[in-house]
Amino acid sequence: MKFQDINSQTTENLLNRFLTYVKIHTTSDSAQADQGIIPSTKRQQVLAETLVQELKNFGITDISITENSYVCARIPATKGMEKVPAVGFLAHMDTTEEVSGKDVKPNVIRNYDGNIIQLNHGIVLNPAEDFALTTAKGETIITTDGSTLLGADDKAGIAIIMTAIELLTQKDSEGNPIHPHGTVEILFSPDEETGHGMDKVPLEWFTAKQCYTVDGGAAPEIETECFNAWKSEIHFTGKSLHTGAARPNMVNAITLASEFVAFLPRQESPETTDGYQGFFAPMEIQGHIETADVTLFLRDFETEGMERRKKLVEDLANIVCKKNPGSSVTVKHTQQYLNMKEKISKNPLVIANLEKAVRQTGLEPKFIPIRGGTDGSRLTELGIPCPNIFTGGHNFHSRYEWASLTQMVFGVATLLNLIALQTDN
Repeated sequence: MKFQDINSQTTENLLNRFLTYVKIHTTSDSAQADQGIIPSTKRQQVLAETLVQELKNFGITDISITENSYVCARIPATKGMEKVPAVGFLAHMDTTEEVSGKDVKPNVIRNYDGNIIQLNHGIVLNPAEDFALTTAKGETIITTDGSTLLGADDKAGIAIIMTAIELLTQKDSEGNPIHPHGTVEILFSPDEETGHGMDKVPLEWFTAKQCYTVDGGAAPEIETECFNAWKSEIHFTGKSLHTGAARPNMVNAITLASEFVAFLPRQESPETTDGYQGFFAPMEIQGHIETADVTLFLRDFETEGMERRKKLVEDLANIVCKKNPGSSVTVKHTQQYLNMKEKISKNPLVIANLEKAVRQTGLEPKFIPIRGGTDGSRLTELGIPCPNIFTGGHNFHSRYEWASLTQMVFGVATLLNLIALQTDN
């Protein structure tokens, strides 16, 4: 299916669906998720229930919401297609807590003229600084109003999947399916942004041996590799005394934490790296004179590189304590997700189908590494290969976020092509 095969009514349905989703507040809470509470926020259930009702309106009956708010839907094969291999699609319902996702006011710009976009709160989208905007001239784009993020990560992915499913369930005037297909399985997950999106996934529910997340960026980017990701928690203990009588025995744990962060290699931070370069990312410092904690994200595409990073964290923490007698430190490393490249490469058909599906839309697929992770990378670890598909979203996790409706339409066509390609396998 080519882009041109998606009619204007379907495009408007896609837009309206997306606008509905982004207005539903679904920000997750990493502190809650770290304690095993999934979903970490009850508000994610609101979107889950909205999606279930919409799927029911499509005539789908095999739908459930787990106790942890995973939405599971299975569209049975059409007559004669029962032996076609099943295929699955995933997207996540939550948005990051880094920027407010409450009271999102999307701003729709039709036939974008390619000029600077001035939003509220001094937010400016400038094509001179954001090259992707220059390629979106003439398209319908959706921005924030400047006060929140947009939530295209990953509500654009949800809208793309739901629109593809709506088309998949349509019939012609004689009651025959317009798009004959094998079994299609859909999973909408909570808490991807907290790194816990697959913690409670009902893995046994899947019959599909190949899945795809719809959680990428610009079309026609597809992703089959990602970071190895670890979280380091560094706990410093100092010695508290009244600040007026501190010399020489007080040891300020806040100072220790600050020293440690200052020792991290500046040239290996998120804001100074790109492509296949890894980084150290301080995410949070909290505490007081007696104790202070640093939360640090470590990212690297190579296993050896990650081991180097973990050792450096330990070495730097110990150096800080040696410089400050009377202090102590503990370091805890926790794996978040692993690079999915090796396991996906063992399933070449999954990648070949995705490449072909994108080409059938009229685009040439572009492989890039994910400088992050997805539920798909976690699902790949669990045994189901799951590369990532573009959504048309840009500048995620920020008030500068925007999405291209045109690129979202290409996403719908890609999914329908993937479903059709299963009949050839």
